[in-house]
Amino acid sequence: MTRDYSQFMPPAASQQIPERESLVLERLGWKPFFSQQSSIEDLIRTPPARVIEVHRTGLHLLGDEIDTMIPPRLDATVGDWLLFDAHEPTNSRLLHRSSAFERRAPGKDRKRQLIAANVDTVFIVSSCNRDFNIARLERYVALAFDAKVTPVILLTKADVCEDHAPYVEAASAISNRVLVVPLNALSDEPIAKLSSWCALSQTVAFLGSSGVGKSTLVNALLQGGVVETAAIREDDSKGRHTTTRRQFHFTTGGCAVLDTPGMRELQLTDVEAGIAEVFDDLVALAGQCRFKDCRHEVEPGCAIRQAQDQGEIDMSRLARWRKLAAEERFNSSTLAERKAHDRSRHKMFRSIQQKNKW
Repeated sequence: MTRDYSQFMPPAASQQIPERESLVLERLGWKPFFSQQSSIEDLIRTPPARVIEVHRTGLHLLGDEIDTMIPPRLDATVGDWLLFDAHEPTNSRLLHRSSAFERRAPGKDRKRQLIAANVDTVFIVSSCNRDFNIARLERYVALAFDAKVTPVILLTKADVCEDHAPYVEAASAISNRVLVVPLNALSDEPIAKLSSWCALSQTVAFLGSSGVGKSTLVNALLQGGVVETAAIREDDSKGRHTTTRRQFHFTTGGCAVLDTPGMRELQLTDVEAGIAEVFDDLVALAGQCRFKDCRHEVEPGCAIRQAQDQGEIDMSRLARWRKLAAEERFNSSTLAERKAHDRSRHKMFRSIQQKNKW
């Protein structure tokens, strides 16, 4: 389950940081991918520190003999590594990321919001109850694929469900590249079933809506009641927010575990590649259409429509693909493109109105 970072290894031993410091940093998630970005002199002068919490008032950094707050900065998020400048903290250098999660921020503006950086595995959590939503899971998987992070779907509350097999089957149909793990978050199963992804220097994150058991799973991995939890509402299986900010916790084995608040809204932006990976069969089929810009509606020679007519496509899945692709194009378009499109539509409507007058 671990990635091969050997290609990023420093060329000589002189590029290695001291062994004692290396052991401390390794437990925080430090890898050769990060150490190769600076010389040993840079690392000594400005030692590495990881962003383990994001507050409105600043970033909480943790490193070897470093445990401090620095002013907030828009280009950094939880999981990032900085070369900490003790004399001028605002000048601390942000290292290149091995992975990054981001979404379009909630609301009407078009800003992007960084969710987390340098994650190896993301546990996408859903429940075997009315919270289960295949479209939401597809969004999370697309986000993970695009971020180059390994996604694993965890189905909680399997122990209180009469039959969790239909949930597993539905989640497994999303992609043959994503493992689906049903479990009881309140038992010993999380440690037993998730340990292979939670080794030394690994970073894992939990994503999902409120009340699905993310914080309960974090507590299970930490083997203690570190994170506050709350019961769901029985009438609609909805949960309440117990995690209010993104923050890291660390297991005794040296794995960094990120708990995140439940997301009421997950708008995708610039994740075309991730969506294509989730719906790779439909994308491949669309590539057989006669026209490259086929909209799969009334165009002749449309492979998608032909497969529809022959009953070879799950219509609900096709609808979800179209919706996600359209949303991604809309959110990823520049403001200038959006305005140009609006002006074009306005001209068209005015032209129609003028013709109707005559």
